[in-house]
Order: sequence, then C-alpha cells, then structure tokens
Amino acid sequence: MNPEFDHEKLDVYRLSIEFLAWVGTLIDDRLKGTRLSVIKHLDESSTSVALNIAEGNGKRSLLDRARFLDIARGSALESAACLDVLIARRKVESVDVRMGKTSLVRIVSMLTKLIETLLVRSASTSTSTSTSTHARTNES
Repeated sequence: MNPEFDHEKLDVYRLSIEFLAWVGTLIDDRLKGTRLSVIKHLDESSTSVALNIAEGNGKRSLLDRARFLDIARGSALESAACLDVLIARRKVESVDVRMGKTSLVRIVSMLTKLIETLLVRSASTSTSTSTSTHARTNES
C-alpha cells in the first residue's frame, strides 16, 4: 500500500487495519455460522477503530482530532471486550484470540499517547494565544 493520505502513514492506523483483517478471518473461519450479537459488535467496533483514526487525523482542530482518536480508543476497548465475551461463551479459547488482544493492547497504548500529545499541544497553543492576546490588551 503506497500511502497517499496522512492517516495511512500512521503506524496505529496500519495496525488497526491488520487487526481488522484478523477479525475478518476469525469471523469468516473460526466463527462461521455462529449467531451471536457479539460477533456483529466485534465486526463493527474493529471497523470503527480504523475509520475514526482516519477521520480524526483529517481534522484541523487538535481537540477534534483528539476526540476522534478517543472514540477509536473506545472502539478498540470494545473489541477487546467482545473477544472476552466470545471466550466466556466458549466460542473461542483464549489462545485463539491472543494475537488480536496483543494488537489491541498496542493500538490502545498508541492512541492514548497520541491523544495525550494532542491535548498537550492544544493546551500550549491556547495558552500562548491567550498570553499574546493578554499582552496586546495590556499594551493598549
């Protein structure tokens, strides 16, 4: 894949696409014919991770970008919970989902760090903006 969009250059986006593909294989192979609502939730939440990273990365506002990445983070956590439900319902063994859970831990960690960075940058931008506005007001 030759990156053409900024989000395609993000390691967390590429990892989320790999996880999405892994989920597709799990659903199509291991869980084929299983009728549980959690499978639909897993499919949707794994898709949501990638979609929200892409959409968020395109936002100009740092706070908007952080909000979408936070939604992606929540969807990754939801995906992890879906895998736990499948284990609890005895549809898969924990060893069957280890790779997916490992990917999700990395995705959540990467998103958490990105969000923190964006929030710090946003706070420093708003502080410098209000400081310069305050300075101009006092100079008048």
